[in-house]
Amino acid sequence: MTPFAFHRPASLASALQLLQGRDDARYLAGGQSLLPAMKLGLAAPSDLIDLSLLPGANGIAADGSTLRIGAMTPHAAVAASAEVLKHIPALACLAAGIGDPAVRSRGTIGGSLAQNDPAACYPAAVLGLGATVHTDRREIAADDFFKGLYETALQPGELITAVSFPKPQRAAYVKFKQPASRFALVGVCVSQGAGGVRVAVTGAGPCVFRVPAFEAALAKAWSAASLEGLSVSADGLNNDLHGSAAYRAHLVGVLARRAVAQAV
Repeated sequence: MTPFAFHRPASLASALQLLQGRDDARYLAGGQSLLPAMKLGLAAPSDLIDLSLLPGANGIAADGSTLRIGAMTPHAAVAASAEVLKHIPALACLAAGIGDPAVRSRGTIGGSLAQNDPAACYPAAVLGLGATVHTDRREIAADDFFKGLYETALQPGELITAVSFPKPQRAAYVKFKQPASRFALVGVCVSQGAGGVRVAVTGAGPCVFRVPAFEAALAKAWSAASLEGLSVSADGLNNDLHGSAAYRAHLVGVLARRAVAQAV
């Protein structure tokens, strides 16, 4: 690991200012992706800006029709939150299945979304529930946030501050995990709410994506049987030692049906 300067600002303004004028400064949230990359020599930032002391960045609050989660809220806090369990239990279930206890105690929702790992769980929830990502500059709808492999709509230096989820009528998340990493080989989030039906898939492709054919079928009748005979194409899906593209395509259908049944 190469030398770096460490900063722990106590305000959002200070964090943003620290990023300016430095060679390769990086924000540090939970560090579950950045620190391993640094140890392997895949990242060598000149400065790390720790966001743990930013006021209001860690917390969960229900307000009207939405549930708002601060960007620095750890996965374990989401999993154990009474507000999340009450309003979006599928989100609590998703958070409880991320990594292991050590990862859940340090990893954060904001860090996961900014990283946009193709096999991460949170992108499926954000896209599958139609959430909104709040930053220091603007609000970004889930459909506009995820752009590609490790790519998001965030501009250089833009910082996620919170995520707001609309409370669904029903929702579920089911994943087939890779045993060693516990990332999703394939994960499917389904929901039905004021914005209609949404089906989002993580792990199968280079980036989280929706399945319009599944959504249209479920909008007509919310039942696992509605998805019988429907499938996603294997073209462009991930193909590696953990599973072929065809296998992942098959899993999307299986897990979608399980998620619909679970949500019922």
